Amino acid sequence: MALLGPHQAGKTTLALAEGEAHQALYLDLESERDRAKLSEPELYLGDHLGRLVILDEVHRAPNLFPSLRGLIDRARRAGHRNGMYLLLGSATLDLLKQSGETLAGRISYLELSPFSVLEVRRQPIDMPVARLWLRGGFPESFLATDDAESLRWREDFIRTYLERDIPQFGPRIAAETLRRFWTMLAHHQGGLLNVAQLARNLGVDGKTAAVYIDLLSDLLLVRRLPAWHANLGKRLVRSPKVYVRDSGLLHALLSIGDMDTLFGHPVVGAGWEGFVIENLLASAPRGVQGYFYRTSGGAEIDLLLAWPDGRVWAVEIKRSLAPRPERGFHAACADLGPERRFVVYPGQEVYPLAADITAIPLDELAALIAEEGT
Repeated sequence: MALLGPHQAGKTTLALAEGEAHQALYLDLESERDRAKLSEPELYLGDHLGRLVILDEVHRAPNLFPSLRGLIDRARRAGHRNGMYLLLGSATLDLLKQSGETLAGRISYLELSPFSVLEVRRQPIDMPVARLWLRGGFPESFLATDDAESLRWREDFIRTYLERDIPQFGPRIAAETLRRFWTMLAHHQGGLLNVAQLARNLGVDGKTAAVYIDLLSDLLLVRRLPAWHANLGKRLVRSPKVYVRDSGLLHALLSIGDMDTLFGHPVVGAGWEGFVIENLLASAPRGVQGYFYRTSGGAEIDLLLAWPDGRVWAVEIKRSLAPRPERGFHAACADLGPERRFVVYPGQEVYPLAADITAIPLDELAALIAEEGT
């Protein structure tokens, strides 16, 4: 059994094996007709034990979890161990907490990301990675006929999500207020999180601003990249960095609709950095953690990948076809001694910059990271 939390609440097409697709029962819990079928869930779902049941938008029926627990235990006694229910829905703290408490030992979680560079790099279109950076990974946005249509879809998504979807997940927050806060974070892309400053700029108290950032993070719209916290006897920056996770939504919030506008916008460097970080973390196997490293003395690494076995990879991110790591990167590597060191850049070739540093395109490093986990 798995609970799949679509990244940023986007719709996800799930590919099932041919036999599973024919046998699966699909219920969309946004449909009143399908919700009505579950008015007595033990009776309805009990008739389908042994068959994969897909429950989409499961956050619409949070009271279903206790019934699922009994059905799962009943099926286990009949010899059905795994793969009974596939739950799709937007991830929220309340939903995850309730499912974890009610279905402990009976559930596995998987976060579904939008399209990544590994999924689009071989598509028969011009410059697929550049398109992914501009438009983001939501299928309707990425596959739009042109940039203008893509931008309209993202603007409509942002408005609908703020006005209709987010109010389901917590206390009522004015859509315009939350949009202003989200846009502030977009302008602050890749910066250190300073809740007090954000609160002053928005005209709210610090506690309210903290609630807003928690909400956007819980809904997978914003990433707080934690600082590396090893005790090295140095003064480390400890505040997390904050990023709007989907690059297409970042650009829509800033009214960036094409590459010419993007290249002339102050966010271009930080936007590329966030795009690289999201794709590398989406490609990483389970258990790999992402951090950044910065000291008061100027040593810095944009992304540290910490593997479960204790290895660390250091990644510098450059938006230049002639990348050169900064002195701070060398100093940080001297502090941490990472196993591998990379500079990601928007070119096409893999080549050494030094004996222990490799310049590499984003899609190549994403593939390397994914293969390392197999």
